[in-house]
Amino acid sequence: MARPLRLESEGGVYHVLNRGNYRADIFRDVKTRAAFLRCLAETCGKTGWRIHAWCVMSNHYHLAVETPQANLVDGMRWLQGTFSTRFNRLRDERGHLFQGRYKSLVVDPDTGLGPLCHYIHLNPVRARLCTVAGLPDWPWSSLSWVLNPARRAPWFEAGAALARAGDLKDTTAGRRNYLAYLAWLAEDGPARKAQQFERMSRGWIIGTTGFAKTVLDEHRDAVGRGRLRAAELQAVAEEQWKETLAALLHRAGRSREELVGAGKSADWKLALAAALKARTTVTNRWLGATLHLGNLYEVSRKVAAWSRRPEPALAKQFR
Repeated sequence: MARPLRLESEGGVYHVLNRGNYRADIFRDVKTRAAFLRCLAETCGKTGWRIHAWCVMSNHYHLAVETPQANLVDGMRWLQGTFSTRFNRLRDERGHLFQGRYKSLVVDPDTGLGPLCHYIHLNPVRARLCTVAGLPDWPWSSLSWVLNPARRAPWFEAGAALARAGDLKDTTAGRRNYLAYLAWLAEDGPARKAQQFERMSRGWIIGTTGFAKTVLDEHRDAVGRGRLRAAELQAVAEEQWKETLAALLHRAGRSREELVGAGKSADWKLALAAALKARTTVTNRWLGATLHLGNLYEVSRKVAAWSRRPEPALAKQFR
Protein backbone atom coordinates (compact mmCIF):
# COMPACT_ATOMS: atom_id res chain seq x y z
CA MET A 1 0.00 0.00 0.00
CA ALA A 2 1.36 3.42 -0.92
CA ARG A 3 2.15 5.71 1.97
CA PRO A 4 -0.06 8.81 2.25
CA LEU A 5 1.49 11.95 0.83
CA ARG A 6 2.49 14.68 3.25
CA LEU A 7 0.82 17.95 2.27
CA GLU A 8 2.82 21.02 3.27
CA SER A 9 2.19 24.73 2.87
CA GLU A 10 3.35 28.06 4.20
CA GLY A 11 1.10 28.96 7.12
CA GLY A 12 -0.30 25.41 7.26
CA VAL A 13 -1.80 24.05 10.48
CA TYR A 14 -1.62 20.36 11.41
CA HIS A 15 -2.61 17.88 14.09
CA VAL A 16 0.49 15.75 14.53
CA LEU A 17 0.48 12.62 16.66
CA ASN A 18 2.41 9.40 17.11
CA ARG A 19 2.68 6.47 19.53
CA GLY A 20 5.49 4.43 20.96
CA ASN A 21 6.40 1.32 19.02
CA TYR A 22 3.98 -1.51 19.96
CA ARG A 23 2.19 1.16 22.06
CA ALA A 24 5.07 1.10 24.52
CA ASP A 25 5.10 3.69 27.31
CA ILE A 26 8.02 5.69 25.98
CA PHE A 27 7.04 8.74 28.08
CA ARG A 28 6.82 6.78 31.28
CA ASP A 29 8.72 9.22 33.52
CA VAL A 30 9.08 12.95 34.08
CA LYS A 31 12.60 13.13 32.61
CA THR A 32 11.53 11.56 29.32
CA ARG A 33 8.56 13.88 28.89
CA ALA A 34 10.72 16.89 29.72
CA ALA A 35 13.31 15.69 27.19
CA PHE A 36 10.64 15.49 24.48
CA LEU A 37 9.54 19.06 25.24
CA ARG A 38 13.16 20.22 24.99
CA CYS A 39 13.41 18.59 21.56
CA LEU A 40 10.15 20.28 20.56
CA ALA A 41 11.53 23.64 21.70
CA GLU A 42 14.70 23.09 19.64
CA THR A 43 12.60 22.09 16.63
CA CYS A 44 10.52 25.27 16.89
CA GLY A 45 13.71 27.31 17.12
CA LYS A 46 15.07 25.73 13.95
CA THR A 47 11.86 25.78 11.91
CA GLY A 48 9.90 28.80 13.15
CA TRP A 49 6.96 26.58 14.11
CA ARG A 50 4.18 27.95 16.31
CA ILE A 51 2.53 25.45 18.69
CA HIS A 52 -1.12 26.11 19.58
CA ALA A 53 -1.58 23.07 21.83
CA TRP A 54 0.43 20.05 22.97
CA CYS A 55 -0.04 17.03 25.19
CA VAL A 56 2.40 14.26 26.13
CA MET A 57 0.77 11.07 27.39
CA SER A 58 2.51 7.89 28.55
CA ASN A 59 2.70 6.27 25.10
CA HIS A 60 1.84 9.04 22.62
CA TYR A 61 1.81 12.77 21.99
CA HIS A 62 -0.43 15.35 20.29
CA LEU A 63 0.67 18.64 18.71
CA ALA A 64 -1.29 21.45 17.04
CA VAL A 65 1.44 22.86 14.80
CA GLU A 66 1.48 25.92 12.57
CA THR A 67 4.29 26.11 9.98
CA PRO A 68 5.03 29.65 8.70
CA GLN A 69 7.33 27.89 6.22
CA ALA A 70 6.39 24.70 4.37
CA ASN A 71 8.64 22.54 6.57
CA LEU A 72 6.48 20.09 8.51
CA VAL A 73 8.29 17.02 7.12
CA ASP A 74 11.73 18.49 7.70
CA GLY A 75 10.90 19.52 11.25
CA MET A 76 9.23 16.24 12.18
CA ARG A 77 12.17 14.28 10.85
CA TRP A 78 14.45 16.28 13.13
CA LEU A 79 12.11 16.15 16.15
CA GLN A 80 11.46 12.40 16.13
CA GLY A 81 14.92 11.46 14.92
CA THR A 82 16.73 13.54 17.52
CA PHE A 83 14.48 12.46 20.39
CA SER A 84 14.82 8.79 19.39
CA THR A 85 18.61 9.06 19.22
CA ARG A 86 18.83 10.73 22.61
CA PHE A 87 16.37 8.26 24.14
CA ASN A 88 18.25 5.20 22.87
CA ARG A 89 21.65 6.63 23.80
CA LEU A 90 20.51 7.37 27.36
CA ARG A 91 19.15 3.86 27.84
CA ASP A 92 21.75 2.09 25.71
CA GLU A 93 18.97 0.71 23.52
CA ARG A 94 18.50 0.22 19.77
CA GLY A 95 15.62 0.03 17.33
CA HIS A 96 12.57 2.07 16.46
CA LEU A 97 11.09 4.18 19.22
CA PHE A 98 7.89 5.32 17.50
CA GLN A 99 5.12 3.32 15.84
CA GLY A 100 6.08 3.96 12.23
CA ARG A 101 5.32 7.29 10.55
CA TYR A 102 3.75 10.06 12.53
CA LYS A 103 0.20 11.00 11.56
CA SER A 104 -0.55 14.54 10.40
CA LEU A 105 -4.02 15.91 9.67
CA VAL A 106 -4.40 19.20 7.82
CA VAL A 107 -6.40 21.64 9.97
CA ASP A 108 -8.68 24.50 8.94
CA PRO A 109 -7.30 27.41 11.01
CA ASP A 110 -10.70 29.10 11.04
CA THR A 111 -13.02 26.24 12.06
CA GLY A 112 -10.76 23.38 13.11
CA LEU A 113 -7.87 24.79 15.15
CA GLY A 114 -9.86 25.91 18.20
CA PRO A 115 -11.73 22.60 18.61
CA LEU A 116 -8.44 20.75 18.10
CA CYS A 117 -6.88 22.70 20.99
CA HIS A 118 -9.85 21.79 23.22
CA TYR A 119 -9.57 18.14 22.15
CA ILE A 120 -5.86 18.06 23.02
CA HIS A 121 -6.36 19.81 26.36
CA LEU A 122 -9.07 17.33 27.36
CA ASN A 123 -6.98 14.29 26.44
CA PRO A 124 -5.93 13.53 30.05
CA VAL A 125 -9.59 13.69 31.11
CA ARG A 126 -10.65 11.23 28.39
CA ALA A 127 -7.83 8.93 29.52
CA ARG A 128 -9.08 9.25 33.12
CA LEU A 129 -5.75 10.52 34.34
CA CYS A 130 -7.36 13.50 36.02
CA THR A 131 -10.60 15.46 36.25
CA VAL A 132 -11.21 18.80 34.56
CA ALA A 133 -10.78 20.44 37.96
CA GLY A 134 -7.36 18.80 38.17
CA LEU A 135 -6.21 19.86 34.71
CA PRO A 136 -4.51 23.11 35.85
CA ASP A 137 -2.14 20.99 37.96
CA TRP A 138 -1.54 18.33 35.28
CA PRO A 139 1.86 19.41 33.90
CA TRP A 140 2.04 17.55 30.60
CA SER A 141 -0.27 19.59 28.39
CA SER A 142 -0.27 23.18 27.20
CA LEU A 143 -3.41 23.95 29.22
CA SER A 144 -1.19 24.84 32.17
CA TRP A 145 0.52 27.35 29.84
CA VAL A 146 -2.80 28.78 28.68
CA LEU A 147 -3.86 29.32 32.28
CA ASN A 148 -0.48 30.64 33.44
CA PRO A 149 1.22 32.96 30.90
CA ALA A 150 4.47 32.95 32.92
CA ARG A 151 4.99 29.30 31.94
CA ARG A 152 4.61 29.84 28.18
CA ALA A 153 7.49 29.18 25.82
CA PRO A 154 8.10 31.87 23.17
CA TRP A 155 6.93 29.48 20.44
CA PHE A 156 3.53 28.83 22.08
CA GLU A 157 0.29 30.61 21.11
CA ALA A 158 -2.76 30.56 23.39
CA GLY A 159 -5.01 32.76 21.27
CA ALA A 160 -6.71 30.11 19.14
CA ALA A 161 -7.89 28.05 22.12
CA LEU A 162 -9.29 31.11 23.91
CA ALA A 163 -10.90 32.66 20.83
CA ARG A 164 -12.82 29.49 19.91
CA ALA A 165 -14.22 29.13 23.42
CA GLY A 166 -16.51 32.14 23.19
CA ASP A 167 -14.08 34.80 21.95
CA LEU A 168 -12.31 34.82 25.31
CA LYS A 169 -9.47 37.26 25.93
CA ASP A 170 -6.05 36.41 27.31
CA THR A 171 -6.87 37.90 30.71
CA THR A 172 -7.30 36.43 34.18
CA ALA A 173 -11.08 36.28 33.68
CA GLY A 174 -10.76 34.89 30.15
CA ARG A 175 -8.41 32.13 31.24
CA ARG A 176 -10.69 31.21 34.17
CA ASN A 177 -13.64 31.06 31.78
CA TYR A 178 -11.67 28.81 29.43
CA LEU A 179 -11.32 26.18 32.15
CA ALA A 180 -15.07 26.44 32.81
CA TYR A 181 -15.66 26.02 29.06
CA LEU A 182 -13.59 22.82 29.02
CA ALA A 183 -15.57 21.50 31.99
CA TRP A 184 -18.80 22.09 30.08
CA LEU A 185 -17.39 20.54 26.91
CA ALA A 186 -16.22 17.45 28.80
CA GLU A 187 -19.79 16.82 29.98
CA ASP A 188 -21.70 17.80 26.83
CA GLY A 189 -21.61 15.01 24.25
CA PRO A 190 -23.57 16.90 21.54
CA ALA A 191 -21.16 19.84 21.85
CA ARG A 192 -18.16 17.54 21.33
CA LYS A 193 -19.91 15.95 18.37
CA ALA A 194 -20.62 19.37 16.87
CA GLN A 195 -16.90 20.14 17.12
CA GLN A 196 -16.10 16.78 15.48
CA PHE A 197 -14.06 15.39 18.35
CA GLU A 198 -14.48 11.89 16.93
CA ARG A 199 -12.62 12.95 13.76
CA MET A 200 -9.70 14.80 15.38
CA SER A 201 -7.33 11.84 15.05
CA ARG A 202 -8.87 10.13 11.99
CA GLY A 203 -8.69 10.72 8.28
CA TRP A 204 -6.50 13.41 6.78
CA ILE A 205 -8.25 16.73 7.42
CA ILE A 206 -10.00 18.68 10.19
CA GLY A 207 -12.34 21.20 8.60
CA THR A 208 -15.23 21.74 6.25
CA THR A 209 -15.75 20.14 2.85
CA GLY A 210 -14.99 23.49 1.25
CA PHE A 211 -11.67 23.70 3.09
CA ALA A 212 -10.80 20.15 2.00
CA LYS A 213 -11.47 21.07 -1.63
CA THR A 214 -9.27 24.16 -1.32
CA VAL A 215 -6.41 22.11 0.13
CA LEU A 216 -6.65 19.54 -2.66
CA ASP A 217 -6.74 22.26 -5.30
CA GLU A 218 -3.67 23.95 -3.83
CA HIS A 219 -1.78 20.67 -3.66
CA ARG A 220 -3.00 19.18 -6.92
CA ASP A 221 0.51 19.28 -8.35
CA ALA A 222 1.98 17.58 -5.29
CA VAL A 223 -0.72 14.92 -5.24
CA GLY A 224 -0.02 14.20 -8.88
CA ARG A 225 3.73 13.95 -8.56
CA GLY A 226 4.17 12.35 -5.13
CA ARG A 227 7.82 11.46 -4.65
CA LEU A 228 9.03 14.14 -7.04
CA ARG A 229 7.42 16.78 -4.86
CA ALA A 230 9.12 15.37 -1.77
CA ALA A 231 12.46 15.50 -3.59
CA GLU A 232 11.87 19.14 -4.48
CA LEU A 233 11.11 20.04 -0.88
CA GLN A 234 14.33 18.30 0.17
CA ALA A 235 16.22 20.36 -2.41
CA VAL A 236 14.78 23.55 -0.95
CA ALA A 237 15.89 22.51 2.54
CA GLU A 238 19.40 21.81 1.28
CA GLU A 239 19.59 25.25 -0.32
CA GLN A 240 18.75 26.77 3.07
CA TRP A 241 21.50 24.69 4.69
CA LYS A 242 23.98 25.93 2.05
CA GLU A 243 23.00 29.55 2.68
CA THR A 244 23.48 29.13 6.43
CA LEU A 245 26.84 27.44 5.86
CA ALA A 246 28.02 30.29 3.62
CA ALA A 247 26.98 32.88 6.21
CA LEU A 248 28.78 31.06 9.04
CA LEU A 249 31.95 30.62 6.98
CA HIS A 250 31.94 34.31 6.07
CA ARG A 251 31.47 35.30 9.72
CA ALA A 252 34.46 33.18 10.75
CA GLY A 253 36.65 34.28 7.84
CA ARG A 254 36.80 30.75 6.44
CA SER A 255 36.30 29.37 2.93
CA ARG A 256 34.77 26.29 1.33
CA GLU A 257 38.25 25.32 0.14
CA GLU A 258 39.46 25.09 3.74
CA LEU A 259 36.78 22.49 4.42
CA VAL A 260 38.49 20.17 1.96
CA GLY A 261 42.02 20.75 3.23
CA ALA A 262 41.36 20.49 6.95
CA GLY A 263 41.25 17.12 8.69
CA LYS A 264 38.02 15.26 9.40
CA SER A 265 38.30 16.02 13.12
CA ALA A 266 39.46 19.63 12.91
CA ASP A 267 37.97 21.46 15.88
CA TRP A 268 36.82 24.45 13.85
CA LYS A 269 34.90 22.17 11.46
CA LEU A 270 33.21 20.46 14.39
CA ALA A 271 32.31 23.87 15.80
CA LEU A 272 30.86 24.77 12.41
CA ALA A 273 28.85 21.52 12.28
CA ALA A 274 27.50 22.16 15.79
CA ALA A 275 26.44 25.67 14.77
CA LEU A 276 24.65 24.35 11.68
CA LYS A 277 22.83 21.72 13.75
CA ALA A 278 21.77 24.39 16.22
CA ARG A 279 20.32 26.64 13.51
CA THR A 280 18.83 24.19 11.01
CA THR A 281 17.48 20.67 10.59
CA VAL A 282 20.58 19.64 8.66
CA THR A 283 21.30 15.91 8.50
CA ASN A 284 24.51 14.20 9.61
CA ARG A 285 24.84 12.69 6.14
CA TRP A 286 24.83 16.15 4.52
CA LEU A 287 27.29 17.51 7.08
CA GLY A 288 29.64 14.59 6.51
CA ALA A 289 29.69 15.06 2.75
CA THR A 290 29.74 18.88 2.68
CA LEU A 291 32.13 19.57 5.55
CA HIS A 292 34.28 16.49 4.81
CA LEU A 293 33.80 15.05 8.28
CA GLY A 294 33.35 11.39 7.35
CA ASN A 295 30.21 9.27 7.29
CA LEU A 296 27.02 10.17 9.14
CA TYR A 297 27.91 8.01 12.14
CA GLU A 298 31.30 9.70 12.52
CA VAL A 299 29.62 13.10 12.33
CA SER A 300 27.15 12.21 15.08
CA ARG A 301 29.88 10.91 17.37
CA LYS A 302 32.38 13.71 16.73
CA VAL A 303 29.95 16.60 17.04
CA ALA A 304 28.40 15.13 20.18
CA ALA A 305 31.87 14.77 21.72
CA TRP A 306 32.84 18.32 20.71
CA SER A 307 29.61 19.72 22.16
CA ARG A 308 30.46 18.23 25.54
CA ARG A 309 33.74 20.16 25.61
CA PRO A 310 33.24 23.21 23.37
CA GLU A 311 36.13 25.66 23.06
CA PRO A 312 34.60 29.12 23.72
CA ALA A 313 36.82 30.89 21.21
CA LEU A 314 35.84 28.49 18.41
CA ALA A 315 32.14 28.48 19.31
CA LYS A 316 32.15 32.28 19.34
CA GLN A 317 33.33 32.39 15.70
CA PHE A 318 30.09 30.81 14.52
CA ARG A 319 27.55 32.61 16.69
